[in-house]
Amino acid sequence: MAVHETVPEVKADSDSPRRDLVVMKFGGTSVADPDKIKDVARRLVRAREEGHGVVGVLSAMGDTTDELIRLAHAISPKPHPREYDMLISVGERISNALCAMAVQDLGHEAISLTGSQAGIVTDTVHGKAKIAEVRATRINEALDAGKIVLVAGFQGVSADSHDVTTLGRGGSNLTAVALAAALGATACEMYTDVEGVFTADPRLVPNARKLDAVTYEEMLELSASGAKVLQLRSVEFARNHDVRLHVRSTFSDAGGTWIVDEEDPVLEKAIISGVAHTDCEPLYRVSSIDAARLFDRLAAANVNVDTILQVTGGEIVFSAPLEDRAACEELLGGLDVEWSMRDDLGKVALIGAGMKSHPGIAAKTFATLEQAGVQAEVISTSPIKIACHVASGDVPKAVAALHDAFELGTA
Repeated sequence: MAVHETVPEVKADSDSPRRDLVVMKFGGTSVADPDKIKDVARRLVRAREEGHGVVGVLSAMGDTTDELIRLAHAISPKPHPREYDMLISVGERISNALCAMAVQDLGHEAISLTGSQAGIVTDTVHGKAKIAEVRATRINEALDAGKIVLVAGFQGVSADSHDVTTLGRGGSNLTAVALAAALGATACEMYTDVEGVFTADPRLVPNARKLDAVTYEEMLELSASGAKVLQLRSVEFARNHDVRLHVRSTFSDAGGTWIVDEEDPVLEKAIISGVAHTDCEPLYRVSSIDAARLFDRLAAANVNVDTILQVTGGEIVFSAPLEDRAACEELLGGLDVEWSMRDDLGKVALIGAGMKSHPGIAAKTFATLEQAGVQAEVISTSPIKIACHVASGDVPKAVAALHDAFELGTA
C-alpha cells in the first residue's frame, strides 16, 4: 500500500489489507532506560500473543535527541543539514534495536528496521521532510513470517538524493500514522507518559479532565495551539487517511483518548473540548511587501505560519512557532521590508466543535478574559477555535479562567 502525506486517497498493493494489525508507537519517556524498553517489549509481545500483527515505532531514549543536538552545536554553530539529520536520526535506531533484542529474549521473533529499510520515502527537505510514499514490502514480509517489526521513527530516506532525512519534532508520531495507513492497521496506538488528551494542561489546571474522544479537527486545533500530545502533521495525516488514533499511557492499561471522525459513536459531542496554550509565540509585523510574495518566501523557508492578519495600510501580522524564529528573522532580514517582532506574547485557544452551533461562545470568552484582567492583543478564529495572543505572564490565569468559565473540569 502506498501512502502520500498530502493526498487523502490511499491505494492498496493488494485487495486484502491486514485488518488484524496494530501499530504501537512509544515516546521517548516510554523507552528512557533498559527497564522501560523491556516493559515495552512485554507490551508488544502481549499484543502478538493476542493474535495481532504488531508493528512498533519507538522514539529515541529519553533526552538522546537533545543530547545529539547539543553535540552538533558544540562542533559547529550552523551544522550542515545533511550531516545533522545523519546524526540526530541515530537515537531511534538504538532504541528499536534494543527493543528487538528484548522481544527475542521473550521468545518471539523480531526485526528492527531503519526508516529507509521500512520504506519511508520522503522529499529532500532536511529537518522537516514530508513523506512522499511508504513502500512497506519489507514490513509485510516480516509480518507474514510472524515477526514483530520495530521501525525507527522520525526518519526516512529521500527518493532523489538517497540521503537520510528527518521528519521534524514529534516525527515518530508521523511515522506511526503513515505505517498504520499503509498497512491497513486496525488502530494506531500512541503510548506516552500521559493518560490521554486533557481539557487543559494539568500542570496549569489541576482539575483538567481526560477526554474519552475528540475529533480530528479539534485535535488539529489543539496541536496547533500548543497541546504537546501529538505532532500536528501526524493528526492531519490520520484525518486524511482515516486512521483512528488512541493516545494512552505506557505505564497503565487504562483507556486513553480516541482521535476520530466527527461521526464516530465514541464522541462525547461536547460544545467545548479544551483550552490549549503556548507560553511564547512570536508575532511579526511586516510592511512594504505584498502578502503573496511574503508567504511564498516563508513557505519556501519551511516556516509554519499560524495567525495571519492584514490591517489597514497593507501591514501584515503573522505568528509562527518559536522554533521557526531564526528562519523568520533570517528571511525578513534579507528582504527589503520594514518588520518588527514581539516575543513577549503567548497564545491561549478555546477549542470545540460545538461552538459552530452555539452562539455566545465568543462573548463569554472575551468577558471571561476581561474579568481575569487579561488583555487580548491579537484575536483569531476558526469555526471551532477562538485564539488570543496575550502577555506571556498572563497565559496561566487565562487558561484557568476559561477552563473554569466553561466548566471543563466536570464531565
